[in-house]
Amino acid sequence: MTVDLNADVGEGCADDVALFDIVSSANVACGGHAGDDASMRATVLRAKSRGVAVGAHPSYRDREHFGRRDVHIDRATLYRDLREQIAALADIAAREGVALHHVKAHGALYNAAAGDRAIADVVSQAVAEAGIAMLYGLAGGAQIESARAFGLQPVAEGFADRRYRADGTLVPRGEPAAMIEDEAEAVAQVRELLRTQRAQTICVHGDNPHAVAFARSVRKALQDGGMTIAAVR
Repeated sequence: MTVDLNADVGEGCADDVALFDIVSSANVACGGHAGDDASMRATVLRAKSRGVAVGAHPSYRDREHFGRRDVHIDRATLYRDLREQIAALADIAAREGVALHHVKAHGALYNAAAGDRAIADVVSQAVAEAGIAMLYGLAGGAQIESARAFGLQPVAEGFADRRYRADGTLVPRGEPAAMIEDEAEAVAQVRELLRTQRAQTICVHGDNPHAVAFARSVRKALQDGGMTIAAVR
């Protein structure tokens, strides 16, 4: 079995360099919640040098709250914002000889698209019209079916460092139990996600203070279990 291990990067966090030696794909902040031309180029070059697949990580335009606050905007504005963010990273990547592998929405937008088909469809349309084939989304969420409807390849995602509600959605970050702090618990959750939700990719958040330790532990556990760590193809 092959499993992708991804991380959200290019967000100004110190662990990015170490994560590139562990993960197989990277979701690069492209100006909505974090990132600028310089950080995008540096991140793309780092991914290229390590053989890590590069994806765009667009969000609501909300740097003040790191893209983790719900933003109520009309669909046309959201679509335009997404196209601009994806294009910004795609242009920089192309100049470095790298094609974008996927798109994964960030933060509040990711969660909204997981539960609201209309928002998911805006994300899918922006990705499809940008000419990118793969769209990462929460396993079991609306983004997966939306991506399929737009002719994209949906990639079901699970999280090593976030807790889940009984309905399969993520516990909101504002709640005390939202984040997993223990490596053993993270590994156990990943195994369960792969068993029950058919997750194809597992995320470790780059801004988590335990990001590198969690990513290493998850990678080792998966490899010890006979799994290959590689980007989705």
